[in-house]
Amino acid sequence: MIRRSELEIPTKLTAWPPPPLPLLITGVAGVAGYQALAYFQQLYPGQVIGTRRSDNWPLDRPGIVPCDAGDERRLAELFEDYQFQSVLNAEGHCRLKACECDPELAYRANVASARALSRAIGGARVRIVHLSIDLVFSGLHGAPYCEEDEPDPVTVYGQAMWETEQWLGRQPNCCILRISLPMGRSFNGHAGAVDWIESRFRKGRPATLYFDEIRTPHYADCLNRLCHDLLTRDICGTFHAGGPIEMSLYQIAQVINRAGGYAPELLKGCWRTEAGPVPPRAGDVRLDSSKLAKLLGYPPMAPWPYDSSWFPTDRDWHWRDRTGAESPELVERLLCRNPSRSNGCSPCAEGLI
Repeated sequence: MIRRSELEIPTKLTAWPPPPLPLLITGVAGVAGYQALAYFQQLYPGQVIGTRRSDNWPLDRPGIVPCDAGDERRLAELFEDYQFQSVLNAEGHCRLKACECDPELAYRANVASARALSRAIGGARVRIVHLSIDLVFSGLHGAPYCEEDEPDPVTVYGQAMWETEQWLGRQPNCCILRISLPMGRSFNGHAGAVDWIESRFRKGRPATLYFDEIRTPHYADCLNRLCHDLLTRDICGTFHAGGPIEMSLYQIAQVINRAGGYAPELLKGCWRTEAGPVPPRAGDVRLDSSKLAKLLGYPPMAPWPYDSSWFPTDRDWHWRDRTGAESPELVERLLCRNPSRSNGCSPCAEGLI
């Protein structure tokens, strides 16, 4: 595990210029796309367009247009109308069981959408940052994974994301980021890790998470700033962009349970082998993101949770030392947004992570 004391965080950085505009952000119903849309639209009003599925009518706001995944004609029309100069591709269907039971759904939402995007861009010099996932790896061996490791997904979703990488990797101006779990809110309140886990606890329902599925979670607002930086650069290729601290899914749920003041008995833990065959689960898919940090000159992701006192020390940690100040509002302040952005710490105070 990387310790916070080992993170060489610079004290001052220079803010980035605008990305090539107009900017298209796909997949705005998910955590990464939803958070990125709000971030970029606030910075560049009227110059950022997001896409949603045509049947997701509740997500109907200025700057969001309907476009189904894989709809090449509609995507081509949008490029003709808006003349996009850059794309942040956060499109994808990540519900593991749904993808496992309906591989065609996984292909259409992930692979076909990447193919449609490639064809819509054609030979134009459009800057692309594509968000892939750590689940292109099995987690059965090799962690922490570096960029040179060969993907070996165990799920239909992971396989689809690997094929998506290959489609977009053919574009001459594309940077592929393999991320882990972006911690933040989604549009419908169920798409992300924080939303799903907290929704169970809020309703008094148990949530069962795994002791042996290991991820490298990161704040969604850190990801926003990383994408901003990369959209302005000519860096191409595939890079890992996980957080610096490894956590099991069970530990992540412990933090959410305790911070939110939810009943500790609602959190259940088990090993992956006890969970049944569908969907299959990856194991230790920690990402080694040192290559990207070295290239950028700074660590792009802050630790999640940022405050080290909120890191679980054992499996009963969430039962102990509650102060009475825990609440859903605390989850929002500590776990959905990088808290150092508002307390003067650098480099977050510079708007860079």
